[in-house]
Amino acid sequence: MYIPPAFREARIEVLHELIRQHPLGLLTTAGASGLLATPVPFLIYAEEGKSGTLRAHVARANPHWRDVQGVAECLVVFLGPQGYITPSWYPTKQETQKVVPTWNYVTVHAWGKPRLVEDAAWLRRQIDDLTHAQERARPQPWAVGDAPDDYIAAQMKAIVGIEIPIDRIEGKWKLSQNRPEADRAGVAAGLSSPDDPNGNAAMAELMAGHDLR
Repeated sequence: MYIPPAFREARIEVLHELIRQHPLGLLTTAGASGLLATPVPFLIYAEEGKSGTLRAHVARANPHWRDVQGVAECLVVFLGPQGYITPSWYPTKQETQKVVPTWNYVTVHAWGKPRLVEDAAWLRRQIDDLTHAQERARPQPWAVGDAPDDYIAAQMKAIVGIEIPIDRIEGKWKLSQNRPEADRAGVAAGLSSPDDPNGNAAMAELMAGHDLR
């Protein structure tokens, strides 16, 4: 991934948190069937491996898993808040007119050698953990154990687990760091404006809270 120095985010805890907050990753492989990409919700196990381990599952009916078992490396792309940036938000527009539109976004790319898992205990832990991660904030969280055991057992036979120890991970936080402070403030104000059709409060909050060191 092309990352100008101003946009590089290398803190592993920040990268892992993006994955937690935006767990739907794009699993990409170049195997026997050519380039394949499947959106899959992942969990990050931060303490496992040198840069964490990703775990997920796919439907057995999805032929992508057969390619996964034959590749030496895969790429998983996670995309966080993103949005169009109009030059109209830059105060410097009034001074020079030398401004153009752009797009702000945050993304994490993770590479590793995937392995397939069909062990029932592993699969049950994965679906339990994934469900808990998404349900725990609800007033009455649903749990896998709420469904009949025979039904869950049948459903588990229809999925295949994927585990990816992360060998390399990169983050790009494109948040107008290359613009003057006045322009950054203008972008944040524009993104959070309820009157703007391209308003993006999530991106504005990210710009306000991100440590630019």
